[in-house]
Amino acid sequence: MPAEAAPSAAVGERPEPPAGPLVRADSRPEPPLGPVVRADSRPEPLERADSRPEPRERTDSRPEPPPGRGPVCAGITDEAAPDLAGQLAVLAELGWSHVELRTVDRKPVAELTDAEFTEVAKALSDNGVRVVCLASRIGGPARPVTGPFEHDLAELDILLRRCRALGTPYLRVMSYPNDGLPEPRWRDRVIARVGMLAQVAEAAGVVLVHENCAGWAGTSADRVLELLDEVRSPALKLLFDTGNGVPHGYDGLAMLERIVPHVVHVHVKDALGDRFVPPGRGAAKVADCVDVLRANGYRGAWSLEPHVSLRPHESGDLAEGAPAAFVAAGRAMARLLR
Repeated sequence: MPAEAAPSAAVGERPEPPAGPLVRADSRPEPPLGPVVRADSRPEPLERADSRPEPRERTDSRPEPPPGRGPVCAGITDEAAPDLAGQLAVLAELGWSHVELRTVDRKPVAELTDAEFTEVAKALSDNGVRVVCLASRIGGPARPVTGPFEHDLAELDILLRRCRALGTPYLRVMSYPNDGLPEPRWRDRVIARVGMLAQVAEAAGVVLVHENCAGWAGTSADRVLELLDEVRSPALKLLFDTGNGVPHGYDGLAMLERIVPHVVHVHVKDALGDRFVPPGRGAAKVADCVDVLRANGYRGAWSLEPHVSLRPHESGDLAEGAPAAFVAAGRAMARLLR
């Protein structure tokens, strides 16, 4: 994403969640310890099967998309244009009607004024575009685990209201980069923070989706599964990014094969070394990731985040020809999903 705006002034002080095993506030109910049951008030995912099929062995032929409809293609369109008109234009050129909203006019969604957000929501509705996910800065590269938790709670409050306004079921989060803490304290603080965030999200009927990117659980399947087990909330699921493993130095496909039952949202990108390329042209095994997801009943959106014209967390400037590059990456993704 573009360089993150400086956090707004901290709101009234709230206590840091305890470092150590997650302790729930007495005023909030414990999440269920048994099988996860979706609250009736939670917005439905884009598609839901009545039950998730058992994983099946992969064959030489690629799994077909779910019956009855084609894949839901979306995009993080601020990688094509900073303004909403430009973002809508690339969606129209691709023939897509879904977006993952991160910034508009280089402002994160949480930093838009109420009036600006109302205009964005109206423009999306007028153009028949549905928002599949909001991409937050919570727990991201510029929010280390030692930073003020108040900033994340304040952003969460705004984005949960905006999810409800847009009918958006998912909010992207990460799991906090370290900033000098010993690993056990880093782990405990991440679990405490994410647990508190999930409690708030559950009450609002929104699901937090943790991305394999920055933070304690960003690059390890073991840690991802431990985070889910410790928080144990129906409001915490996983976002799998197909391309993050290449620049971060781990096998993304191997991670996916272990965490796939918990994946409800997908980012599609590809990379060669530290260079991002259109999906299918790099070393991320994007086609294999698609196979694994479909074989395990994935019914959510495929959200393009190509990074071919933008290096998130580094600069907000788009390369020349960004709209055309985004469209080309989108067509490459669509071919992989056929």
